[in-house]
Order: sequence, then structure tokens, then C-alpha cells
Amino acid sequence: MTTTDTGTRRGKAAAGSEYHAKDGLLLEVEDLYVEFHTADGIARAINGVNFDLYEGQTLAILGESGSGKSVTAQAIMGILDVPPAVIPKGQIRYCGEDLLTMQAEKRRKTRGPEISMVFQDALSSLNPVFPVGWQIAEMFRVHRGMNRSDSLERAIKLMQRVQIPGAKERVKAYPHQFSGGMRQRIMIAMAIALDPAVLIADEPTTALDVTVQAQIMALLQELQEERQMGLILITHDLGVVADVADKIAVMYAGRIVERADVYDLYRQPAHPYTKGLLESIPRLDQKGQQLAAIGGLPPNLMRIPEGCAFNPRCKYAQDVCREDRPALRLVAPGRESACHFAEEVLNG
Repeated sequence: MTTTDTGTRRGKAAAGSEYHAKDGLLLEVEDLYVEFHTADGIARAINGVNFDLYEGQTLAILGESGSGKSVTAQAIMGILDVPPAVIPKGQIRYCGEDLLTMQAEKRRKTRGPEISMVFQDALSSLNPVFPVGWQIAEMFRVHRGMNRSDSLERAIKLMQRVQIPGAKERVKAYPHQFSGGMRQRIMIAMAIALDPAVLIADEPTTALDVTVQAQIMALLQELQEERQMGLILITHDLGVVADVADKIAVMYAGRIVERADVYDLYRQPAHPYTKGLLESIPRLDQKGQQLAAIGGLPPNLMRIPEGCAFNPRCKYAQDVCREDRPALRLVAPGRESACHFAEEVLNG
């Protein structure tokens, strides 16, 4: 399916949707907080996250494991386990309507037709006892009221679209009969089945070899461009998103600590954490040299340090960093950083 099949998206959300994106703005996450209340205490997983997503835009959210990337995605999708999860503050607006205050039935209907997600572990996300074609076709049976034969035909077309060889013959195969890369393509087929306006891909290339990673990323980019979806890519690997992202938001300890266009961020980071991540990537001009590493470990979310959460691992840290939490601020045109010494990092 291409944009000519569904009509232009400009000013709309998903094709045929009741939602309308004003000036192309699809998603607004504003001052979002998420906590997990456990027997050991309160884990503050998200601590005031803000970002926007527009039609046709690809936003990459980067950070180490535990930085809050996946929790942010789950909050947007409305699939957090409540309890122990609690959202004490914030808004998640889709085409201007707050998903967090939306009635449960209406929000359920936004999942799939409006906002969809590709999960990182395709094998555990697919049901092992049903053929993959049946699982893809279920999207059309449940949301579009199609009969079995029509929905299965649509499933075959989607399998062909995500480049699964012999789709007509393999539509009745089970998940375990596919390779990791093919399973991830099936997950993508399910996610785009209802032509959503927003697609979230959570670590879509985890556990895949580099060649398959490149194929999956190229497929996501191609689908995003032809459908003009807003695409959120969640990953810990800066190399994965270098060629596909428009903007990058870097997360640490539940906060966005840097936000910039992809080219600017890779060329000249404005936060010590981003700088450390980039320096840890292998480069062709550093053959035989030891890779740089960020010292220490990410903080315990139940005991996040005072001031800047990154200060125990930061070579730029001074007393102010241990006392005053820096706000995410504009440090150059199109550049935001949550660092007291962002200008020094940017120009260093």
C-alpha cells in the first residue's frame, strides 16, 4: 500500500480516522512521569519527558538499558501494568487528545488503527500455537470486521510487502519455522496492518546480525516514507539509527538530556553522556585502539543522585552538578542539552 492508496495524510492521522493532526503534529508528550511502586520502594522510571512527533518524521530515542526508553513507549501505547506502574503527572496527546484521560474503550481502539508498536522480541511476542498468517489476519477480523478468507488475503499481501519470500505458501507456517529476521518482518506486518499514523519500534534489531539489522532498518524507513507515518525508533545503538532518524532524543535516568537533529548530534554532541556514547562506537580510523567507555553504572532508579543524575560518571562534573539538576535548555539553534556545561561540551 502506498500513500496513493489511502490518500494524502497531510492534516490527517490514520487513513479514515476521526483524528486530525493540526499542522502535521501527531503526538505530544508533555512533562511525563512514570513510577513503579514496589515492596522495596518507588522506582522513578520517567522524570519529566517532553517531545513531539510529526507526520513523516523519524524520532530516535537513545540510551542505555534502564534509561526509560521502553517505559515511555509503553506509556504511549497504554500497556503499562497498573499497578505497579503509576503515572502521577503528564500528558500524552494524540492529535490534540490526551490518551491518559481518554475512556478505556476509545483508547483501546487507538491501538493498532492509530498508534502501533513493533516489540523487540518477536519470538515471545508472536503466539507459538497459531500460524503467522492467522495472527496478521486477526487485525482485520477484529478491527475491520473482515471474514476469514478476505483477512487472510490481506495477510498474504502484507507478508509480501515486508519481503517475506513465498508468502502464499508460508502464510500457514508457525513462528518457530521462521528466522529471527523473518519473524521481525512479521511483527512489522502486524504493526502496519491497519495503516497507523504513529509506529513505535522498540529495539527492532535486537539479537539480529548486522546484515539483517540493516535490512530491517531499511524496510522501516521505506514503509515510513511511503505511508508518511510518524516513526519512533527506540534503541541503545547509535549506529543503527544514523541513516534513518531525523531527530534524536537521548535519555538518561528517565530524562531527555539532549535533543538535536541527527547530523548535528553525531557531529558535535552537547551533553557529556551523548559524547561518551559516541566515543564508545568502533570507528575505522581507530583500528587497533582501545574503545573509550563510560565509567561507572547507570543509577538505581530508587536512589537517583541529587543534581544531575549523570554527575557520578561525568568528567565535567563540579559542585553545581551535584546540587542543582540542570533543565533541558536551548544551547544553540536546534540544540537542547540538560547540562550546566553544555557550551563547553559542544565546543570542546
